[in-house]
Amino acid sequence: MYGSKDRLVIFDLDGTLIDSFYAVELAFERHGMDIGDLHRFQRRRKLLKYLGGLREFPKNIRRQLNKENRKQLKHTLTDIYRSEASVFPAAVSVLQLLIDTPDIRVGIVSRNVTIDPEETVRQVLERHSIDSSQLDFLTCIPLGEDKAPHFRDIRERFAINPSRSFACGDEYKDYAAAIAAGIHPLVVSYGFEDYDRLTDNFGIPTELISTTPRELMTRLCHALDLESSKPGNGEVTVHQTDWSPSREPR
Repeated sequence: MYGSKDRLVIFDLDGTLIDSFYAVELAFERHGMDIGDLHRFQRRRKLLKYLGGLREFPKNIRRQLNKENRKQLKHTLTDIYRSEASVFPAAVSVLQLLIDTPDIRVGIVSRNVTIDPEETVRQVLERHSIDSSQLDFLTCIPLGEDKAPHFRDIRERFAINPSRSFACGDEYKDYAAAIAAGIHPLVVSYGFEDYDRLTDNFGIPTELISTTPRELMTRLCHALDLESSKPGNGEVTVHQTDWSPSREPR
């Protein structure tokens, strides 16, 4: 039925592999705006995500209504991503391991909003010694575009059984896209939507949600039979310093 016995892993970028909130927060600060804290950011509806809550809205809306200001903000955000945005430490070695494993197809499908997002992704990964050209795919799509057709196209391109496919993301839309494409969803609550919103508002099963990057990577490695408690045998032990929403500010 399927032409390959390979396995497939699709990653979202922002909030799943990299600390995007920090980049957005810093860009807003440099333009005299305030995005608010992570917890309130995660719980906002999409329309208000980047306009802030009641405290931040008046100041932010004045600056974002101006087209030139929005353009400058995008340039600043792009510069911050390319020079400062970080892959979560727990994800670095696992992503490289997936790249190096012959029967795993791995890549990124992202709605990153920077200028020339493919180049942005390349530079972020390069700063962590990951060569993006070794990914099997890197697809950047417009904000708001459904990921499901892209997930399906990637899976069909490599002729991979849906049961051997995984998609990792930080929003309900990522979860819904994976389900629509017949792919196993793995969801994180440390990105753009928090645990309560994912479970209470969208009904995502708690068993599918990882609360830290380390938990996601451990869960994924276990599902792919790559997990090991013994370092140095060619398999992976996830042991890097972790990140969580309660971390101290940088």
